This record gives sequence, structure tokens and C-alpha cells, in this order.
Amino acid sequence: MDDVKAAVKGGSVYACGGGGWVDHGLEIGGAAVTIGQPKLASVDEIPDDAIIITTTAIGAPAGNEWEMLGSDYIKAVKLLMDNFDGKVYGVMTPQNGMSSSINGWLPAAALDLVVVDATGDIRAHPTGKMGSMGMASRLDYQTIQVVVGGKRSTGSYLELVVKGTPAKTSNILRTASDMSGGFIASARHPLPASYIKKHAAIGGISKAIDLGNAIIEVESKGGDAIIQTICNKTNGQVLGVGEVSSIDVHYSGAFDIGTITIDVPGNPFKIHVMNEHMAIEDSKGNRLATFPDVITTINAETGAPVSVGHLKKGMKIAVFHIHKNYIPLSSSVTDRSVYPEVEKALGIDLVSYAFA
Repeated sequence: MDDVKAAVKGGSVYACGGGGWVDHGLEIGGAAVTIGQPKLASVDEIPDDAIIITTTAIGAPAGNEWEMLGSDYIKAVKLLMDNFDGKVYGVMTPQNGMSSSINGWLPAAALDLVVVDATGDIRAHPTGKMGSMGMASRLDYQTIQVVVGGKRSTGSYLELVVKGTPAKTSNILRTASDMSGGFIASARHPLPASYIKKHAAIGGISKAIDLGNAIIEVESKGGDAIIQTICNKTNGQVLGVGEVSSIDVHYSGAFDIGTITIDVPGNPFKIHVMNEHMAIEDSKGNRLATFPDVITTINAETGAPVSVGHLKKGMKIAVFHIHKNYIPLSSSVTDRSVYPEVEKALGIDLVSYAFA
């Protein structure tokens, strides 16, 4: 359970305003270490031909009509295994987050699989394509994607298995998430470990756990100590501190899209949001940070990362940033095909900054 708590705390920094919920992460992680003993494996411990699948949750963190049970995560993995002609060896997550760092721990414990110490992206991101490790634009790979979940009381529960190219099937899953209430458990992309070793962000889970443990060690010292520890541990920095002055974020098609303004004295920041914080501009329109940089809003008084859905006007926020040079980058974020739909939704340029 100590690992669960650390993964959630460290994952919350890499969540970049999204990546699920702290309570959900503790609940699902707690269930995982109660029913079994999840095993974290480095990529060096895994045979090249072993099949690894990605487990995650799909949707918008600010949504409130969803229902995902622990059994939904397990059922999604079982359905993929039933529809895959081969043996699945382990699971990995496409991103870190408040709950997404431990997405695969429960099905791994229940089904005797390993959890791979790798992520499709070290930070959280809005689309499944951004965590697909370069598979999004490939037409020669036929994937399997599964979603399970939804609020039973409203008749929104769904089980769906789709096969096809990653690009087409990812769009179908996003629609299913919206229909189920805004968030749904998923399993997808059976790939050999040899591909994971070349294209994933290696060590993504252990980095979250290590950061979480460092945070736990200084929590009794208050918010300033926590923020300083986060900066020291990650080579990150606080770009500015100010009060939230406006929140213009709306739900659309299982995405939370819009802007948040932080009234940093003398130079207000505008944060562009698509589920997660994707870019920061100052009052003169200068770009200060852009995905795949880590961009996190942290409560300046408590030191706790704050998700998009929990930001409130008047809240004092430290805007935290890790430049992409200081994080492991996967093929997900160097795949130019994953950017256009996000750029269109946000109405800003990402590619020229992301690839600078």
C-alpha cells in the first residue's frame, strides 16, 4: 500500500491537471494489493517476444456521470485476452496520473500478469493516440481495443471490443467513453516487449513512485517544502505563482477543453487545457511551456497538485514546469500525426514548439 500511495502522489505531479483522481487511484490500487501482489518488472527482465498490453481509463476528468468499478478494469483485460491469438505476459499504462499510474495493477494482480515499468508517455495527455508509442499513424498494424464500464443505474454500461487500425479504433473508444458517462476502463494494443523497449518512456512508473516517496518524506514540513522537493527531484521549476482568476473549460465529446487564467502578478498566465494542461502563454502571448513538457498546477499553500476539475477562482496556484529535455520521451510524443486533432480543438500551434 505504501507503493500505491507513492505512485498516486508522484503520478499526480505528472498528471498535468488530468490523469484521473486521487481517490480513485487509492481505491483501485488498494484493491490490487488486497487481492494479490502486483509485480513491477523492468523492461530488461522481460523477454523480447512477451506480449504487453496497455491498460488505462479513457475520458474527461471533470466528468461526473461515469462509473468504473475495479471489475471493469479486470474485465477489459480479460476480453482482450479472449480475443487475442496468443498469451499476454504483462500490462503497462499509457501515462502517469492521479490514478492512471496504477491503471494496470488490479488486473495484473487478478490475472497473474506483470506490471511493466514503462509508460506510453511520462505525463498525462488527452488522446489515446498520444500514448500509443508511435502506433497511431500506422496502417500495417491491426490492433485490438476494449472498453468496459458505465453507470449501471442509468443503463450506460458498455462492453465493446473493436479491431482495426489504432487511429480508427481509438476514435470509436472515445465515443464509447462519452456514451458511458464520460470515463471508461480500457485495454488495448497487444505488442511485443521488443517494441515497448524501443518506443516507450522507460522507467515511467518507478519515477512516479520515487517522486511520491520524496513528497511523503517532507509532507509534514508544509507546502513550500513539498514544492521545493518536487523541483529538486525532477529538474523542474515554478514559472509563477498567482490566484486563479478565470476558468473557461467545457465538456465536449469526452474532453474537457478551454483555458484557465492564473493572475501571476505583473504577467498573468493563460493555460490551454484539453483534459490536461497542454500549453502556457504569458500576457504578451509568449509561449512558456508546451506539451510534451510537464505542466502542473499545484496548490501553493498545501503543495498538492490540483486537477482541472478541482481548480477554483481565488485559489493560490504555483505553475510548475519540467522541460521535455529532463523527462524520458516515447515515440508517442514524436509522432506528428497525433497533434492535428488536439491543435484543432485548442486553436493553437503545438507541433512547432513540441519539436523545437
